[in-house]
Amino acid sequence: MSNVHLIDHPLILHKLTRIRDRETGPKDFRALMDEVSLLMAYEVTRDMPLEEVEVETPICRTKAYTISGKKVGIVPILRAGLGMVNGILRLIPTAKVGHIGVYRDPETLQPVEYYCKLPGDVQERELIVIDPMLATGGSAAAAISFLKERGCTAIKLMCLLAAPEGIQRVQETHPDVGIFTAAVDERLNSHGYIIPGLGDAGDRLFGTK
Repeated sequence: MSNVHLIDHPLILHKLTRIRDRETGPKDFRALMDEVSLLMAYEVTRDMPLEEVEVETPICRTKAYTISGKKVGIVPILRAGLGMVNGILRLIPTAKVGHIGVYRDPETLQPVEYYCKLPGDVQERELIVIDPMLATGGSAAAAISFLKERGCTAIKLMCLLAAPEGIQRVQETHPDVGIFTAAVDERLNSHGYIIPGLGDAGDRLFGTK
C-alpha cells in the first residue's frame, strides 16, 4: 500500500475515538470532524513545494520561504464530505471548493454523477478529494475519474476511515492518487458499512436517519 498514508497523530486518534462513539451527537460530531480535518490537512499538504524569498524583519533582511507551485482545490463528495471542508479552509483559506455528487444506480450498481460544480481553473490546482468514509471505494474512484475527465492531474484523496476493500478499489483504478486516512479498519459488512467504523457519517453530521 505504497500510496496509502496513515496519519496516526495522537490528537487525531483521540478525536477519532470520540467520533466513533455512538453517544456523540451531531453538534460534537461536526466539531470533531472539523478539528480532525484541519489536523489531517497538515500532513496532506506536507509535500507542497516552497520557494526562497527575502523579507524585511523589524531587525534586518533575511531569507525565508513561501508556498510555490499549484494552488489548492478542495472537492468534497456530497454529502458527508461537506463536514470536512471548513477544517481545511481554516488551514488554507485561499483554497477554492468544488462539489461532486455521486449515487449508485440501483440496476447497474455503477456510480452516476448527479452534480458537479468545479472552479474554472480546476485543472491548474492540486486537488484534495474529501469524504469521511472510504468504504467500497466506488464513489471515491468515480469522483476521481470525473475530475480526470475534466483535465485534472494532481489529485489526493483524504478520508477519516478506510476499509481495505475501498483502498484496493481506488488503488486499482487510480494508482497515481495518494490516499490519506487516519485509520484502516477491519472490513466491510454485508451492507457495505465499515467495521468497526462510525456508522453513516452523513446521518451523524446532519442528524438524519
